[in-house]
Amino acid sequence: MNVGASTVWEILKEAGIDPAPERNSRTWATFLRNQADALLACDFLETVTLSGIRTYVLVVIEHGSRRIRVLGATTHPTASWIAQAAKNLVMDPEASATAHGS
Repeated sequence: MNVGASTVWEILKEAGIDPAPERNSRTWATFLRNQADALLACDFLETVTLSGIRTYVLVVIEHGSRRIRVLGATTHPTASWIAQAAKNLVMDPEASATAHGS
């Protein structure tokens, strides 16, 4: 199907969308601010206990509230352990996940 440029222009005009050069573009900062409540960032951190055991901790920050959640800690992180921690977060976002591996 071929659509002429003037047809596209008319459709955009009817929808109230300005042509691209005149369109107000959002900045990345504006996008992040508008989407903050839906954004999460995660990371692993490594710590060593007083007894010398190396432990890996999975944490998530909710950008909207800046709340940090500890999803779990384990001495042997695996893909399935991480997947379960993520599922726990999705299934019960108010609770700190209880997925602890060994």
